Amino acid sequence: MEQMIKTIIEKLGGNGITFADVRITKTDIEEIYYQNGFLRAYNSAMDSWAIGIRVLINGCWGFAGSRDLSVDNIDKLIAKARSNAIHGSLFQKEAVVFPALKPTIASYHHKPKQNPFEMAKEEKLDFLGGLAIAIKPQNKIVHSYVGGEFMRQEKYYANTEGSYSHTSFYNTLPVMSVVAADENGIQSRTWPGHMSAGRAGFELFHSQEFAANTERIMKEATDLLTAPTIQEERSDIIIGNGHLALQLHESVGHATEADRIFGMEISYAGKTFIKPSMLGNFKYGSEVVNIYSDSTDPAGLGYHPLDDEGVPGRKIDIIKDGILVDQQTSRHIAHMLGLEPSSNMKASFADDFPLVRMTNFCLAPGKGSLADLIADTENGYLLDFTKTWSIDDNRNNFQFTTEIGYKIKDGRITGIVKEPTYFGITKDFWNACDRICGPEEWAYHSTFHCGKGEPGQVMQLSHGIAPARFKNINVSVKI
Repeated sequence: MEQMIKTIIEKLGGNGITFADVRITKTDIEEIYYQNGFLRAYNSAMDSWAIGIRVLINGCWGFAGSRDLSVDNIDKLIAKARSNAIHGSLFQKEAVVFPALKPTIASYHHKPKQNPFEMAKEEKLDFLGGLAIAIKPQNKIVHSYVGGEFMRQEKYYANTEGSYSHTSFYNTLPVMSVVAADENGIQSRTWPGHMSAGRAGFELFHSQEFAANTERIMKEATDLLTAPTIQEERSDIIIGNGHLALQLHESVGHATEADRIFGMEISYAGKTFIKPSMLGNFKYGSEVVNIYSDSTDPAGLGYHPLDDEGVPGRKIDIIKDGILVDQQTSRHIAHMLGLEPSSNMKASFADDFPLVRMTNFCLAPGKGSLADLIADTENGYLLDFTKTWSIDDNRNNFQFTTEIGYKIKDGRITGIVKEPTYFGITKDFWNACDRICGPEEWAYHSTFHCGKGEPGQVMQLSHGIAPARFKNINVSVKI
């Protein structure tokens, strides 16, 4: 495969091409899903090969992708990519330009502790089936599901600057949820939340203690049926890891993908309120808020030695001491903004065109444990585990509801509340952050399902997060 991709690069030299790159991926995916104690789905797609060829001619990208890696088809793809670029340049208003980079040769091969693709099918079904039986409908539990999604991908990348990388990884997404219902309504509890994926194999089910939390989520879902709601108009809130990752993702992560600034991503996933003039002076959050993009940490799903246009992995500050200082960029967009490229161009598979995507997008830890933060809170709520949410297409005005909240009085948790909901404007909300827990509480929370682009792509990425407190937040749901 290395020889194949290098042969393709040789064919892409000259003929008006100022830059070109080639990606080849081989992907294995397995999905297991139980509903109400019964196996509902077992899907397996192995050895899914894909190739993508991208060329820059006359300042315009041309791309062609396919699942057919035959020699004859590769020649057709090269011709198609060239034709797309040449014809597209006739309508291009502004040429794509960016400085050259020194070539990088890289390799990364991740091995899980428990390889799900080498385990017997029966072993996986027995474990997940046991969880499914443990949380099957009983008493006020009326619905439940347990599932696991496993992905293995091998990637080859090369470009005309001389960069080359060969990588492989395993990612796992485990999920478990129950729904309780009675005359008071319907309540749900998941474990360990909706961003439970990790760079790991089947061992993730054990490290996240699925078996030990079956009774807990059933009890909490049932207790929530008769729990009170928040009555205050405004309150201090502490947001736990299981939900704060999504808050970071939606109100900062997507907002700082710089393709949105220039209208390159609008209709499907929205734009952003950020303008180029804000860089270096916009007070996005309080002084304790430090947020960064880091594709150099192998513990997160966003790690890579090279992104999908040949930029070496980087760790860059996006928000420093509350000030917006950088963006997630492509090579072209970085050049337009006068920035260094951030290594954030990724595609789901080789036959997808690379887009500006989050990698490991993180909130830097502060100091102290969650117990310390609760003890330091006179009146407020601890909120966790996403239930519903919405945010406008500028990533500015939002509303989030979590599955459960814990009432805090005089530094102690005194009870639970159901469907705690809060509202905010991105700038005001992050400026209300006055304390973030320390490294002992910091962890990656990751997703398989971040959508973007047309045609749509789904990306796997991580958020490093620690619980944080936000002062005087709108929590009123009174009509």
